[in-house]
Amino acid sequence: MSASISLYCCPAVAQQSPASFNRLSSGLEYRIYHRENGRYVPRPALPPAGDASYPSRIGQILSAHLQFRTASDSVLMHSRRQNNNQPVRIPLDTIRSTQRGSVEEALSLLQPGDSGVFRLNLDTVFVKSFRQPVPPFMRKAGNTLTVLAKALKIQTQAEAMQDFQQEKVQAQAEAKKQDAARTAQEDVRMLAYLKQNKLTSLKTAKGLRYVITKVGTGPKPKPGQLVSVLYTGMLLNGTVFDASARNGNKPITFALGQGQVIPGWDEGIALLPKGSKAVLLIPSALAYGSRGAGADIPPNSILRFNVELVDVK
Repeated sequence: MSASISLYCCPAVAQQSPASFNRLSSGLEYRIYHRENGRYVPRPALPPAGDASYPSRIGQILSAHLQFRTASDSVLMHSRRQNNNQPVRIPLDTIRSTQRGSVEEALSLLQPGDSGVFRLNLDTVFVKSFRQPVPPFMRKAGNTLTVLAKALKIQTQAEAMQDFQQEKVQAQAEAKKQDAARTAQEDVRMLAYLKQNKLTSLKTAKGLRYVITKVGTGPKPKPGQLVSVLYTGMLLNGTVFDASARNGNKPITFALGQGQVIPGWDEGIALLPKGSKAVLLIPSALAYGSRGAGADIPPNSILRFNVELVDVK
């Protein structure tokens, strides 16, 4: 096993040779460690049938960080990375008694604070835990699956739900903080872009910057009205990703304020009298955000649109 495993569980785990693993009658091989006085120490081997105290945990929820690795040590799943460092929650139920040699049996051996490494037979675990054929690349790597686990808590369903809600609130607060920082950074970039292109903009409360290059004489559109717009969309580096000119110079028509276009358009077009031309600089939060849009618009892109409001109905 590689040193990266020791970072996930504990230093002692990475030093174990295959012969040092304990073994259940199901064939599951395991080593479990618990932290005592600042050191990881191995827990005593369990009876061949498993942990006799498990029935007392049935109906509760195990919160844990998990890794699945092939026999050649390739990472298949890493819950910390894939779940924003939030734990996986596993219901502890009677399935353990019928799923010998499974991931469920491995996790049933853990107590809060334990770090464990488990070796499972590949065919058994795919039949009993994953319920699908073994992928060819895994069979080629070897006939075992290694599971690494760090057990954080064992809780009632109500306690686990409360923790989940708290984590959700914390994650939302962190996301909001990151969004605010990104918005501030993007505004600095937009100001530099405007200066470089000798443009003076106005700014909305949501962060959209716009420059009206021609003031139309018609009315401003209202939410729900159909608007027709000619446009050219580009990244700040000048790369054009879409334009009316590519579609026979036919304007796009949509109902304003109904979420049929990106938020920056709904907000920006509403500011223009009919007949106006404008430059819209749209921060990523009002465009396609962290997901981007296909191959042409990378994640967190500021977009420039040259627009002309040609009709309002």
